[in-house]
Order: sequence, then structure tokens, then C-alpha cells
Amino acid sequence: MIASSLSASSASPLLWAARHRFASSLSLSATYLSRQSACFLPRPPSPSAISSFRSLSFSSALRSLRCAEFRGSRGVDWRYPVGLRAQIATAPPIELFQRRIATMASEHAFKGIFTSLPKPGGGEFGKFYSLPALNDPRIDKLPYSIRILLESAIRNCDGFQVTKDDVEKIIDWENTSPKQVEIPFKPSRVLLQDFTGVPAVVDLAAMRDAMNKLGSGPDKINPLVPVDLVIDHSVQVDVARSENAIQANMELEFHRNKERFGFLRWGSTAFHNMLVVPPGSGIVHQVNLEYLGRVVFNTNGILYPDSVVGTDSHTTMIDGLGVAGWGVGGIEAEAAMLGQPMSMVLPGVVGFKLTGKLHDGVTATDLVLTVTQMLRKHGVVGKFVEFHGEGVGKLSLADRATIANMSPEYGATMGFFPVDHVTLEYLKLTGRSDETVSMVESYLRANNMFVDYNEPEQEKVFSSYLELDLGNVEPCLSGPKRPHDRVPVKEMKADWHSCLDNKVGFKGFAVPKEQQDKVAKFSFHGQPAELRHGSVVIAAITSCTNTSNPSVMLGAALVAKKACELGLEVKPWIKTSLAPGSGVVTKYLLQSGLQKYLNQLGFNIVGYGCTTCIGNSGELDESVSAAISENDIIAAAVLSGNRNFEGRVHPLTRANYLASPPLVVAYALAGTVDIDLEKEPIGTGKDGKSVYFKDIWPSNEEIAEVVQSSVLPDMFMSTYEAITNGNPMWNSLQVPPGTLYQWDSNSTYIHDPPYFKNMSLNPPGPHGVKNAYCLLNFGDSITTDHISPAGSIHKDSPAAKFLLERGVDRKEFNSYGSRRGNDEVMARGTFANIRIVNKLLNGEVGPKTIHIPTGEKLYVFDAATRYKDAGQDTVVLAGAEYGSGSSRDWAAKGPMLLGVKAVIAKSFERIHRSNLVGMGIIPLCFKPGEDADTLGLTGHERYTIDLPSKASEIRPGQDITVSTDTGKSFTCVLRFDTEVELAYFDHGGILPYVIRNLMKQ
Repeated sequence: MIASSLSASSASPLLWAARHRFASSLSLSATYLSRQSACFLPRPPSPSAISSFRSLSFSSALRSLRCAEFRGSRGVDWRYPVGLRAQIATAPPIELFQRRIATMASEHAFKGIFTSLPKPGGGEFGKFYSLPALNDPRIDKLPYSIRILLESAIRNCDGFQVTKDDVEKIIDWENTSPKQVEIPFKPSRVLLQDFTGVPAVVDLAAMRDAMNKLGSGPDKINPLVPVDLVIDHSVQVDVARSENAIQANMELEFHRNKERFGFLRWGSTAFHNMLVVPPGSGIVHQVNLEYLGRVVFNTNGILYPDSVVGTDSHTTMIDGLGVAGWGVGGIEAEAAMLGQPMSMVLPGVVGFKLTGKLHDGVTATDLVLTVTQMLRKHGVVGKFVEFHGEGVGKLSLADRATIANMSPEYGATMGFFPVDHVTLEYLKLTGRSDETVSMVESYLRANNMFVDYNEPEQEKVFSSYLELDLGNVEPCLSGPKRPHDRVPVKEMKADWHSCLDNKVGFKGFAVPKEQQDKVAKFSFHGQPAELRHGSVVIAAITSCTNTSNPSVMLGAALVAKKACELGLEVKPWIKTSLAPGSGVVTKYLLQSGLQKYLNQLGFNIVGYGCTTCIGNSGELDESVSAAISENDIIAAAVLSGNRNFEGRVHPLTRANYLASPPLVVAYALAGTVDIDLEKEPIGTGKDGKSVYFKDIWPSNEEIAEVVQSSVLPDMFMSTYEAITNGNPMWNSLQVPPGTLYQWDSNSTYIHDPPYFKNMSLNPPGPHGVKNAYCLLNFGDSITTDHISPAGSIHKDSPAAKFLLERGVDRKEFNSYGSRRGNDEVMARGTFANIRIVNKLLNGEVGPKTIHIPTGEKLYVFDAATRYKDAGQDTVVLAGAEYGSGSSRDWAAKGPMLLGVKAVIAKSFERIHRSNLVGMGIIPLCFKPGEDADTLGLTGHERYTIDLPSKASEIRPGQDITVSTDTGKSFTCVLRFDTEVELAYFDHGGILPYVIRNLMKQ
């Protein structure tokens, strides 16, 4: 079947040229060129379009054709409404396609390895570029993850964007990867969620305006690869512990986000090749795993591995399915959508061998927290991690996905599991057709990308090696402030008391001994209640990390069942919630008959999407909030998420622990983290006897039995066949017409950004920094949550003031994440985290800084505005791991809008450094062993960074001298890591670079 979201009236000339080239070669009848055809358009190409098309590689042109993407068992492509599908003409004879493909392949640099993949019963699945046909023994030793990069380079090799030299670099990975060589990579598709998707669509709309103003065709701004945007980050837990919670929260979600959602509906019609999955469908990464992931693409008869980059750092979850995927900044994703190759350093690969099997009572969450701690200690930033060994074969696909999901937490670009028989069984379970699964297996076996654990393991070369016996993993949590601070359950009580004693830090709260036993008594809706340090006030089963895993979800339900049968209850002031990652979870919880027990303990379903894990935990009851604030209680949250940085989950929960869903239920029942679950009772049963942890914990056999009987293929098929039907609230949204967005100057959600206001046809060239003031001086581990909060907008913040001045009532503030489409709000929210620690404030915590010229203490936005109004540059000083956490493009856009010209840090998180470059901010690293403190920098100095005036005179990674007005100077490493990044800097950022390049076509 041929299908496309491209309308005849609005296709870009570039896409027209690609389609026209196929259409003319196939002698298509007028039927295929009519407006009823969704693929071939009756509009002559402009000269610039023809020139643009000529610059495309063979495979780029093919990928711009999304007309016949293979979707397996569904028969129809669920991406398109029934009405559109009915208009789509029958595909041309396959022999004609094959002849044309063969002709085009003859022009390809690697035409000699372009071969057919036969079907077992006769015929062929399609054609592919065969790695074994290269007859190069180096390929046999390559990690599987590197083979995916190699195949992409070969398929896209056009002598310009991707060259034979690039292919050779990848083949010679064992020797080239230690040298930090640069390669281009073209992902097969792009994945977005709404928090990052809205600013991406805003940028695309603004880029269209810029193209229009500069005299070029705005329709050149269109995705050239499949783009999937899942709306999952907007639902909040406003209502909990109620049968009506899911409906009430969705109504509030639409009330708050009607404008954003309407904008996204416009984007889904205005931009080609873009699917928007409506709110209430599930969490992006679970939807990606269960449905969107292809594993192998079959596009117009060309077979190639699925690969994806996403604007959420946990895109890595798809690595568990054998799909190469990782998080990138929003601006990098936008460039990938527009056909630009991603420039990346060829990564080292850590081989992580798994042996043995997990003991009874140990969950995938316990395993991933153990792996995270090990890999953090080993050091894997900027590297791939590839899991291998016989232990991998004993892990379910869902367990692998849990481990892959937390790649950002252990610092790796990917945590990759090659495809094997377990993968194939999962594809069948989730409703992929037998033919699709057969194609996946046949292709990957033919291209030496399939692992068969029944055969001896092939020797692979890795950059470094780790090993874990799964039998050594024990139940654990991580916290109270970082995902890699693992705490065994048996040591939790002792660790908690150490945290109370320790000085303020990642493992400390500095509570004086005489205050550690404090009791805050209060009335909860007329009922006597009390809180102590460590009391649990939020218990949330949430996050893609765990809600995609039936074993831990049904395990939690079994804990609830056993607890209810023994008469245990959760205290009513604890905010409990269950937010599944897809409708499939609800189906199997109901099928098992266990949902009622979760409901009885207060774990009612509150919505389908990211909730507590990203700070959308909603408000605590006023009485609980008052008891915490007035008594300075260190309250705790326990959640099955992947992030627990301070201030993220909820402003009033200073201790936040990551745990498996069954442990979330257990700690909710205990009501405190100040407990030794192995020795102390978790509660008192209805018979008056003490109930212990072991009394409610299910065995692995119990869990496996209920998984086997309750998780069924038709659940996945029925869920995803209905996904694009949306819901009445989504379907009733009004969509404005036109390919150029009509900006509303009064909107506080969607605003025309200033990035291209004064853009010229010629690049501005590199800029140095002269006599800059230090806007902020940070220590280690400043996260993107600190830089660009996603949670609630504090009532006294500059963003709150801005909204109030525009008539927005305080209860309508919504969250920072929901307002990412408005640069005026987000600039004011930059560095607005209430827990941020700025050394210029001498120990005071909060979103303020010192305006150096006057010595005044101001909100960061207000101080930055003063500097900008005075024409003064600013820089940021930072410690190690600057920008860790979620891949948040506003953590780079915001500082740029505040006037920050450079960030000088001990080290950067990978994606954030790339985002800084993409926004034209200079990233500099102190030399090893040095930082602001060792150099005696206070942040009261003025800083000058001299750079050459021509980009051609700058080298990636070169040493740069930074001088100060006090006479001190020091040397830093310039963290432009590739020549392409220098080109971005020369143009003032990646988006201006893309616009100027598209204008040349």
C-alpha cells in the first residue's frame, strides 16, 4: 500500500522532485498524479528544487518517500485517517519499483553489495546493503551497535554528506574510536514528546517565517524522515485516590493545554511526515517500544535497521528492542528532521557481560539500579554500552528495556541489546505480524546483526569490559537525591539516619540530632495525622522505566492483593497514584483481576503519561504541605521513576527514592523510609498481628504465572489500532488553516521566538567574549532541572510576575514544561529552580544571584536583563557534570536569551554540551585537576575569551586562554568537538545554519 501524509497543495519542491523522479520512471498513469494520490504531485519543480534533489543521496531520496512504508500485520497504516486511506491509489507493480531501485543502486558507491533478501517461501522481502559481502574481517569483530552505524553510512554514502572515508572510519572502529574521530549519522526517524515537541514545532514554524522573509520557499521547512510526537508530558496528578481520577485529570489537562494541543494539531496538518499521538494514549517510550519501533524498515523495497533520535533522553529505552536510539537536543532533532546528517564522535563501546540469573524476589528495577551504579563508577559518558553474555538471554525484553531506559542515568549514549529470539517473541506478543517478524529475523541474520544464544558467542572487541553475575543483585532503592546513589533495602534504615546526620549534599540533610525525632501533628480532614523525617507523602507507580514491564507492574498488584487480604491500609494523607505507560497495562491489570486491590490501597489510575517522575505530581493536600513547611520536615517520595534530583518530584519532598513498583507499594504501606523492612513489621493486620515485608512479597513463580495468563497479544493490537481515533476532547480542537502559523501576540503558551529576527543571508562568524561578568557560579552536578525547570511556576518568580501582568490567574499558571512554546516565559524560568545553589550567594539556596556592578541580590532573570540592557556579556562557571539530566533544549535556549556567551565547567553532560553549541554558546572545560576553586576564581572577576575571527582558524578541542580583570589567566579546552559544530558556531547556531543551507538549494 502507498500512503503519505503529504497533501498535493503544500508539498515542498524538494519532496516533489523525489516523487516526480519515481513517478516519471514508472510511467505512472494520470491516476497516480491526480490530487487523489497521496504520493505524486502534479506541480512542476522549480530549478532550486531540482538542484536540491540532485544533492540528495540515493538513500536520502528513498527516505524522503514515505509512500510505502511497511507496517506489517495491520494491513493499513494506522498513521492515516480512514478517509485518506480510502483515497490512496493502488501501488504500482512491484517489478517496476524493483527495476527502478536497481537502476538507482547502480549509481551508488557500494552498489556491489546491494543484494536481494529472499523470502523462505519464495520471492523476496526486498533489497539491502550486505555487510558480509564486504568480506572485511574487521567487521566480524565490531560490536553490533557499531554495525548499525556502519550500515547507515554505507546506505547513505553519497560522496558529500557521507563519504567512503566515513565508512572506512567505522569499519576500522577498533583503531579510530580512541582518536575521537567524527562521523555523520542519519537516523531513520525522529521521536518527540510534547514538552520538547512543542518548542520543536514552534521553531519549525518560525523557520518557515524566516525562509519567507528572506525570499525563499517556506515549504522547504518540512520533515524528511518520519517524525512521531506523543503527547504524554502534560497530564498532572491533580486528582488521586479516586475512581474518577483519570477523567478528572484529563479534563484539567485539556483545560490547561487547549492552546498547546491546538497548536500541535495544526503542526500535524501543516507539516508533512509528522504523526501526533493524542493525549491519553500513553508514555512516548512505551508507545515507541510497543508499537512505533520497526526494528527493520522496509521502505519501497529497501531494507535497513530502524534507528531513532528523540528529544527525550530516555529515548534509549528502544535500545532494549535492538533499535539504536538515543536522546538529542531539540535543535539537533530539528536539523535531523530537515535532512541534515548528525555529526557525532565515533563512540567507544563498553562490553557489559551478564551471567547467571536473578534470585527470587529481585526485580528488573533492582538490576537497573545496580547496573547504573556500576556504570557510573566505570565512566561511560559519550560511550555506547552493549550487553552480551548468556545472562542476557535469560532477561525478558521488558527487563532489557528497563536497563536501556536508564542509559542517561548511568551516563551512556546507549545501553544496547542486540536482537535475538527474545526480541522476536516480544514482536509477536505486541501484535507484529508473522511476516514482519520473519522479515526482521531474515534481514538481521543475513546482515550479521542477530544474536543466537544457542550458538557459541562470537568474539567482539570492546573499548572496555564489565561483568555482572545477576545472582549478586539484591533488592534496592536509589536516593535520596541522585539515581546512581543505590541503597540496598536491608541497609535503608541505617542509610537514612546517615543522611539525616551528614552535611547538606547528595547524601545529607544536616538535621541536628535533637531534631531528628521531631513529630509534626496535624489534622487531615478531621482525622489525627502526623509526619516525621522520612515520612512518605508521595508514592507513585509512574514512568516509562517500569510501567512498560508487566512483571513489576503485576508484581506490585500482587503485593497489593496480599496486603489487602491481610488488612493493611495506606495512610490517607499519602498521595498514591498509578500512571500506566499505555492502555495495555490497564487491560492486563483488569484481566488479572488485580486492579481492584491497587484501587483499595489508593493506587487508582490517574492518567496515561509521565506524571510524578517529571514533577507533574500535583499539589499535596494543604494540611500536609503546611505540616511539612511549618515544621521543616524532610518528607519523602517513593516512585518507580528514573530521576530523583532535588526539587524535581515535588518542591516539598526533599528525599526522593527510586524503587520498583512493588517496593513503592511496600513503602506506601509502611508510611516511611525510616524502616528496616527485613526486621521491622510493615504494619498490623486485621487480626492484630504484625505483618512483615516477606508476608506480602510475591515469588517469581507467582509473578510469572500471572504474566503468562494476563498479558495477551490482542491487548496490544486493540490498543494501538484505536490510538489515532483520539478522544472527543482532542477531536474537537479547532485547527487553524495555512502552512504559516498565525501567531497570537497575547498568547502565553505559543510565542514567535526571536532567534531569526535579524537574520541575514551571510553567517555572522565566530564571536569571542570581552569583559564578561559571571552571572552564576556553580558547583558539581547542576542538572537541566536546575537550569530549566519543568515543574510548577513558583508564585514569586519572574515567570509568575510576567503571567500575572498578562491576566493569567495563579491557578492557571500550569507548569514550565507546558509553556515551553513561549520564550518569554521560559527565559524568565531559566535558573529558576528553588533548590539551585549559586556560590555567589554564599550558601543561600534559591534562584537568585548577585548583580556584580551594584552588589544587589536579584532574581537571575532580572540580573541578566540588567547586564543585557547595559550591553555587557555574561558567562557561567560550573563544576563537573554540568547539564546532566533530561535532554532539555531550553537549558541552552534560556541561557542564550539571558545573554550568556560561554559556560566554563569541569565537564559537561553530552546532550547539553551539544545544545549549548547549537544555540551559539561557547562550552569550555577547565584543564584536568583545575576548577574555579583551585584557580581562586570567585565569580566577581570579569572574563575575556579571545577567539579567532574566522571559523577556519579554530580547531575542535583546541586550548583557549581565558583572562580576567584581576590579572589571573588560565587555559581551557574549547569543547567544539567536530568541524560541523564549528560551522554551527560560525552561523550563530544550528538552526540558522540549516536555514542558510536550505536557501542555497
